[in-house]
Amino acid sequence: MPNIQEVFNRIKETKRKAKEINRMYKDELETNGEYRELLEKLELLKAKKKQIEEQTKQMSAGEFAKLDAYKMHVKTDSELLSDLAFNSLVAGETVAVKDENEEDYEPIFTVRFKKAHLVQKEKK
Repeated sequence: MPNIQEVFNRIKETKRKAKEINRMYKDELETNGEYRELLEKLELLKAKKKQIEEQTKQMSAGEFAKLDAYKMHVKTDSELLSDLAFNSLVAGETVAVKDENEEDYEPIFTVRFKKAHLVQKEKK
């Protein structure tokens, strides 16, 4: 069984190779005249779409204020739910919830790694 460092190194190398292929793909698209022309048309359509959306939002400004508040409540309650579930799990309690249809939900915990921000190491 490979160790954690080997798997981590393999993931980093695979990501590097994928990034290289994506860079080549984007370079080829940039040199395609038809593609660039379509992008310009798309930008015009996006601007028109945005204008229509903004006009519609202005007509229903009160409802969109409520929508923003609802989004914020969902975000903060989701963070609270995660914290409560994690603390219950650490305390050895069973963690599960049910919806209005009596469907069970169980938590999914993940582990991610991020680069450590340590003081610069002395050069040897």
